[in-house]
Amino acid sequence: MANFKGHALPGTFFLIGGLWWAVKYSLYYATRKNRNLGCLASKAVLRRLEIFEGSVMLSFSLIGMLAEQFVPDGPQLRLYDYGSHKWDHLMNWQHATMYLFFGLAGATSLAVHLTDIAPQALDRMLLGIALFIEGRHCSYKVLSMLPNAVSAFSHGTPTISVGFLFLYHLHGRDMLDVHVHQLLLYATFGGALTTFLEIFHRGNILLELLRATLATLQGTWFWQIGFVLYPPAGMAEWNLSDHNNMTFITMCYCWHFCFSLFAIAGVYGIVSWVVRSRLKRTPTMEMGLLKTMEREQESEDEL
Repeated sequence: MANFKGHALPGTFFLIGGLWWAVKYSLYYATRKNRNLGCLASKAVLRRLEIFEGSVMLSFSLIGMLAEQFVPDGPQLRLYDYGSHKWDHLMNWQHATMYLFFGLAGATSLAVHLTDIAPQALDRMLLGIALFIEGRHCSYKVLSMLPNAVSAFSHGTPTISVGFLFLYHLHGRDMLDVHVHQLLLYATFGGALTTFLEIFHRGNILLELLRATLATLQGTWFWQIGFVLYPPAGMAEWNLSDHNNMTFITMCYCWHFCFSLFAIAGVYGIVSWVVRSRLKRTPTMEMGLLKTMEREQESEDEL
């Protein structure tokens, strides 16, 4: 991730994932309200969507792990350099570990929906853990890197973010570098908390769409971090020590959040409109036949 492409890759993954969740859960909600949609609302179709999602998540995670390991300046699966007696490319290993837990979440989703062994809520639990691992635990250590840390402590306004891997990930970095990663953690922690709530409130459309929104926010913000820290050739570099840039980037984060909200709302509106349009075009007799076929299909699924 120590370059523009390294931030664009997870950003693309999260952006695709957020929009996919918006489509899937909007479709779930619309079909639950309109059971006359026949095969579109059958349990078999919904299970296939879950299997597809788990397969894609596992594939994306494997791509991310391989990219972190086998880029030209990557560790090539070497954790310790015995020649220099130092750990080798720990940042790449951190990012690969992040991808590893998302891969575990994808594999768990496949196990839940392909077998009857794993409890259904296990996929949400592993996804929540993956989002938690993505973050970093940072209480007073990150503030100590900022120029106004002493002032913040004296006024009793420490900031606490939740996570694991980025505890030392930002140590010694510039002020704006730390700030853009701190902003990312709000979306990460929010996604983890929302996913953990889904363990106990599965099927809640508000929680599902909120998770989709925060995933989309993570995706666009990863791209923004890439442009700020590693601007492509021909673009002006950011002054990482300018306080005005911190003010602007905070406002920019709010714009990203607003875009994510409108994007998910737009997807929900389009899916709902498509479902209603199909429902209106379906004749009454055909709707009755589809409902009978749906019951037969669900009976086969239960067997």
